Amino acid sequence: MNQGGQQRELHQPGVQRARSLRNYQPTLIVVTGIMAAGKSTIAHLLAQRFERGVHVEADVLQRMIVSGGAWVSQPGEPAGEEAQQLRLRLKNMCLLGRSFFEAGFTVVLDDIIMGDRWHHLQEELSGLPFSLVVLAPHVDVVAQQRDLNRLKGPQGYTWAAYLDHALRTTMAGVGLWIDTSEQTPEETVEQILRNLWDGG
Repeated sequence: MNQGGQQRELHQPGVQRARSLRNYQPTLIVVTGIMAAGKSTIAHLLAQRFERGVHVEADVLQRMIVSGGAWVSQPGEPAGEEAQQLRLRLKNMCLLGRSFFEAGFTVVLDDIIMGDRWHHLQEELSGLPFSLVVLAPHVDVVAQQRDLNRLKGPQGYTWAAYLDHALRTTMAGVGLWIDTSEQTPEETVEQILRNLWDGG
């Protein structure tokens, strides 16, 4: 689905393996998905596949706040200082992405994008063509197999279920959706690259 003529639609996976990316024109890719869906791992691997690639991770930007940080701690729509800092980190992520992209790098942005944050992202990337990739593993896979130190106890499933519902409700029909439940990160990267070539 094209939004304001800026988002570049990715087609369904083709059969041709991604070719050499040495001469590929710089592009901007946004990777989203629920917490612990593998966004950072896949975004990093994806950026590495380009001759000039940058991975901008939103969580890293938020950790730059060493005093006064307000992380979202409960499932539900954030408000107050938590919402303001989420908005700020998205803004800074997009500013970095725009700067690297304009310098000739392929940029992979990595954050949880859904609901109003989807509209905020489009505002911040206004004027730039970008592709959206939605990682959508089964919620049970995320909650039971990928929690480790990130999602602990019953709260892990509560978080995963809430975010999965919000993602599928507010982002339906937007971007390239990939069920990564039974894929390795490398297989997911290959699928994204096939779509980039088919859609480019």
